[in-house]
Order: sequence, then C-alpha cells, then structure tokens
Amino acid sequence: MSWTDERIDTLKKMWDSGLTATQIAEELGGVSRNAVIGKAHRLGLPARPSPVKPNEAKAAAKAAAPAAKPAPAPAVAATPAPAPTAPE
Repeated sequence: MSWTDERIDTLKKMWDSGLTATQIAEELGGVSRNAVIGKAHRLGLPARPSPVKPNEAKAAAKAAAPAAKPAPAPAVAATPAPAPTAPE
C-alpha cells in the first residue's frame, strides 16, 4: 500500500474530523494504526492528546494514604502502693 494523494486527503479529512487512528486505518484499509500516526506526524497534522491518563490517581492515592501510626508509648510500671504502717 502506498500513500496516494487521494489517501492522504482522506487521512487529513478524517484526522481533522477527530476520528481515531484506528478508525482511519480501518477506513483506509491496508495500513496499521501506527502507519496512520506516523503519516499524520510527517504531514505535520496537530497532535492528539494522549488517551492514557497521567499517574494523577496514583499520586493522589499516595498523598491521601494515612500516615503511619505512631509507636505506642512505653508502658510505665504502676507506682507501688505505700507499705502499710503498724498501728501505734
């Protein structure tokens, strides 16, 4: 498959209309999604935002994670009761 002027025009129109590279590849036939992306890049067509979400969710989960519990206070022995005194 070669990129004819007609196929390039179709690619440009479909790209501008917002179709995905996969949809364009299926419509053109004989090309892969990556071939469409590469051709769009070489033609200087505007880049698309990545469908992959940044790791904001992971970062938020880490930030919201509860802090480690503080170490328990050392146990203090109870003060011994005073010894009984003998009655006088």
